[in-house]
Amino acid sequence: MTSIQTLGSHQRDRLQKRTLSVLVIMQIVGTVGVGVAPSIGILLAGEITQNEAWAGLARTASTLGAALMGVPLGALAARRGRRFALSSGWWVAAAGSALLVLAAQRGLVLPLFIGLFLMGAGLAVSLQARFAATDLAEPRRHGRSLALIVWVGTIGSVLGPNLAVPGRLITAATGLSLYASAFLIAAVCMAVAGLVSFALLRPDPLLESQRDADAPAAGHCQPGAFAMLTAELRVNAAARYAVFAVVSAQIVMVAIMTMTPVHLTHHGSSIEIVGMTISLHILGMYAFAPVVGQLTDRLGHRASILIGLLIFLVSLLLGAARPDDTGGIIASLILLGLGWSFVNVAGSALFSSVVSSEARAASQGGVDALSNLCGAIAAFAAGPLLAATSFPFLSILAIFALVPLAVLVVARALHQGAQP
Repeated sequence: MTSIQTLGSHQRDRLQKRTLSVLVIMQIVGTVGVGVAPSIGILLAGEITQNEAWAGLARTASTLGAALMGVPLGALAARRGRRFALSSGWWVAAAGSALLVLAAQRGLVLPLFIGLFLMGAGLAVSLQARFAATDLAEPRRHGRSLALIVWVGTIGSVLGPNLAVPGRLITAATGLSLYASAFLIAAVCMAVAGLVSFALLRPDPLLESQRDADAPAAGHCQPGAFAMLTAELRVNAAARYAVFAVVSAQIVMVAIMTMTPVHLTHHGSSIEIVGMTISLHILGMYAFAPVVGQLTDRLGHRASILIGLLIFLVSLLLGAARPDDTGGIIASLILLGLGWSFVNVAGSALFSSVVSSEARAASQGGVDALSNLCGAIAAFAAGPLLAATSFPFLSILAIFALVPLAVLVVARALHQGAQP
């Protein structure tokens, strides 16, 4: 295939537009399925296990799956390109959702855990897609390209938690339980997303960018994702800063978001209210991503991270002050998603722009794996904390978890300002 250097900037721009178009379609369809896990999956875990400790472990299974699968998916992208990695991840997630149909219908614990774990691959590839959007983008447009893919995930991710609504139609027609019907829809959506990426993501954006940068070709023997990420972080201070921002935002967002359905159901909220709350939270995460991307490109990564931290603070204080007010919790969750959007988009765009070309795909997989692993640990720890204390206590604790990032942002600003 002709290299991008030979094709020229006009052909490169055209290839980037085609890549973004395919990623947009894939992301919309696939994230419908991904959006089921944070709401219906959490409620299903509680119903089947009937045990808070086991339910907590089940709730974190999809996040843990995203963390562990981010590594092989990143390595697969480095070896075979984005097309193989994205399609493989979607199909694994579809298989997991199909297994959850059985778990929901029969009340089976083991298929519940395995299915939620495999569904984590859908989260992993939806995150990897945002990096795929930057493979061929000009450096000054990394934030906008990445944010576009984050934003279009709004459509699917907002619909996903509400699959119980069309699920009632399938339940009436087939006799499946409501939860089983929702996961059946999710399985079909993620299978289609895999087909879209496999069939249409040609030429592969990562392979083309590697040719353009004279990086090692895919298929060559490379270290693992965590090894490449560790090596990059050892010598790259900007990359360390970016990763710390992404991981900090993920820990706080996942811990609070995962426990909110539990908190709401304990206060008598219906599955529809829970689904709407998570949908609005996801809307906050993704809906303003294009604006966030443009602000990141215009104001810089540090300003966007600071804005995100301030929004996080307002969100968590609201959750702590009005835990019994459903409207207050919904507003808090929307702001929680918006704060995550600012920090995640800025941190991810910064990482993509400063990481070396030869380490990009594998180390990006390592970043997603690390952030999801930390999020899974936070979500698992949040369950016993909520049971032992209260939702306000969990919110205040999350504020303290963001203090190190705030200190780092200010320290870097002072250090850079002191340089001649």
